[in-house]
Amino acid sequence: MKKFGILALAIGIFSVGIASADEIVREVTRETSGQATGGMTGMMVGGVGGPIGALVGAGIGALFGGSGQKAISASERVYLVRTDSGELKEYRSPNYIFAEGDKVVIHGNRPRPYGWTPENAEAYAYNAR
Repeated sequence: MKKFGILALAIGIFSVGIASADEIVREVTRETSGQATGGMTGMMVGGVGGPIGALVGAGIGALFGGSGQKAISASERVYLVRTDSGELKEYRSPNYIFAEGDKVVIHGNRPRPYGWTPENAEAYAYNAR
């Protein structure tokens, strides 16, 4: 029985993988806030024509809102991140700028610089554009 306990402990120690950091694969852009604003404005303007006008106005407004945001270079930064399990996920990062291959820590739904924790967050200055 004693050998079984030692064996179980050894397997437990060696099976714990070393936590690796997530890695930035590439930066992509999204225009979701422009689409939302344009869609809401289009719905209000189209509402003059009734319910169908509101729907048409919302669709057209979303198209023009997204393209307008892209035209003024106000797109949001979204990073494609390869997690330590190997899957690819998208995360918005309004406060930090990363390059391809940078190691990050995912906290909540935002990527943070590698080594970032809530306790030492003030040591990592924001570097947003």
